[in-house]
Amino acid sequence: MLVEENRICNSGKKDAPFFAWPWENFGNYKYLLYGPLIAKVLYSMAGEGNKEDTWCLHILILFVLRSLVHQLCSTYSNLLFLNRTRRLNQQGINFNQIDAEWHWDNFLILQAIVSSFSYLCFPSLANLPIWDMRGTVCCLILHMGISEPLYYWMHRLLHSNILFTRYHWLHHSSKVPHPFTAGHATFLEHLLLCIIVGIPSLGTAFLGYGSISMMYSYVLGFDFLRCFGHSNVEVIPHSLFEAIPLLKYLIYTPTYHSLHHVDPRTNFCLFMPLYDLLWKTINANSWDLHKKICTKTSDRVPDFVFLAHVVDVMSAMHAPFVFRSFSSIPFGIKPFLFPMWPYTVLVMLIMWAKSKTFLFSFYNLRGRLHQTWVVPRFGFQYFLPFAAEGINNHIEDAILTADKIGVKVISLAALNKNEGLNGGGTLFTSKHPNLKVRVVHGNTLTAAVILKEIPQDVDEVFLTGATSKLGRAIALYLAQQGVKVLMLTQSTERFIKIQKEAPVDRQKFLVQVTKYQAAKNCKTWIIGKWMTPREQSWAPSGTHLHQFVVPPIIPFRRDCTYGKLAAMKLPEDVEGLGSCEYTMERGVVHACHAGGVVHLLEGWEHNEVGAINVDQIDVVWDAALRHGLKPLQI
Repeated sequence: MLVEENRICNSGKKDAPFFAWPWENFGNYKYLLYGPLIAKVLYSMAGEGNKEDTWCLHILILFVLRSLVHQLCSTYSNLLFLNRTRRLNQQGINFNQIDAEWHWDNFLILQAIVSSFSYLCFPSLANLPIWDMRGTVCCLILHMGISEPLYYWMHRLLHSNILFTRYHWLHHSSKVPHPFTAGHATFLEHLLLCIIVGIPSLGTAFLGYGSISMMYSYVLGFDFLRCFGHSNVEVIPHSLFEAIPLLKYLIYTPTYHSLHHVDPRTNFCLFMPLYDLLWKTINANSWDLHKKICTKTSDRVPDFVFLAHVVDVMSAMHAPFVFRSFSSIPFGIKPFLFPMWPYTVLVMLIMWAKSKTFLFSFYNLRGRLHQTWVVPRFGFQYFLPFAAEGINNHIEDAILTADKIGVKVISLAALNKNEGLNGGGTLFTSKHPNLKVRVVHGNTLTAAVILKEIPQDVDEVFLTGATSKLGRAIALYLAQQGVKVLMLTQSTERFIKIQKEAPVDRQKFLVQVTKYQAAKNCKTWIIGKWMTPREQSWAPSGTHLHQFVVPPIIPFRRDCTYGKLAAMKLPEDVEGLGSCEYTMERGVVHACHAGGVVHLLEGWEHNEVGAINVDQIDVVWDAALRHGLKPLQI
């Protein structure tokens, strides 16, 4: 039975009656269905409507509050740095599940429509008092005595072969429980859920004990408990059940509900395991697993850590614990981000004052756990001289923590390996020569990606940022290939030092230039330093500008083409990846991140810090391709 239900989840039917939502093809235009309610509220506020029309306002307020409940629960579920040791399913949520649950809030629209018809059919509902204690007691009795057992048997019925293959498989297709999974079901199932919710709330009103506060508290409490059960994070201490044994039959836990998704033949209850006890469907492992989760003090040690940093205030809102759907697409500045800017700044100030490096996201590759840790510092801070020591302390603390817990490789992102900050990581390996964790800047693969993008028939390139780590490696590699490199630098001393590193018969291919005008006839530019529009104007029409500058340059020239930052696509067998790395597409990571992955998969024992070993560029590139990483722009 369990194997069969898992198979159905992967190939369920979608053509059953009442499977799809009536507004499924509307996309985000579905929110226009709230238009009549909004219009009626505005009409009433203008003094033209009746006072009884306030019920429309209550429905709209409830929609906002219910959405907020789900969002806050989603945020907590994704705060990995707070709850990683209490997670039930250790697998990450992938893009497929996020896309499937994208319109999780369809049921809120449905219940708003049903509520509207209820008020229209029973106008007395619009005249409820604000508070009535008797209504709260009555609502609880109706819920416990009618809604709970009714839901139990409806749920068991949905697990029958006929209904599961046509409807309920969709809910179980979500492999990792999440608060949004609570709303991920078919139209028919949510019609049935309207009955479950309506019996206590409307029933109490019809009995004469209804109140506005009861309506709000019951509906919001109902949503919270559903999100709570699907949160994938255990929060109820087992000691509470040991002190009050009866309590474990009166309120379910995320652990209890998660077992229903593991073994769908058990734990059918809504919120009260009492009914599973009465009808003998409690999973035998429910309490043992709950105790095990509650007493666990550590989580699985990652094999690889990518140490990232926040770019700016706007990009900070691209974190999975802010908006899961937004983080699953490449970052871009959206209008809805602006109202949140002040709150993000406040969080930023708290992070500066208190926070240490925190766990951001994770995925699995070849059975190895890869995590992203974030240094709580914003991009502009890396260019403040007085902030350098504090940033290095954060990076050093992250490296020592990784070493202590047994991480094999830690890769430094963009500014965390800045040459002027810590010498590309050499500061840490010199200070701690006995580190077991391998520190990697990943620039060798970054150089390889940039070089492999250059067409083989190119015989001349123009290079800015020519004396940086990447610039030096690119120049020396191209010189060895017989490509003339116009190196833009004002420092003759640094140029000569790099030129002498090339073989004697190849030094002639490295040419120092001091002005952009020198490249006015060169159509291959490699940009490692920020450029103004005036500087870009010297590029001849048809030029392609490769780049490794952070942040990337703004494409001012319409008659030129611009490359993106060096990146690679992760292998197809990656699991649990559900967020995009800044502006990268799904499944794509910056080349320095990919370089750390390759370092781990190859099992290399050396630290990749400081200057790039030019002889290793092709070695690292071949290793990346061998392990299934793919270039994007060749």
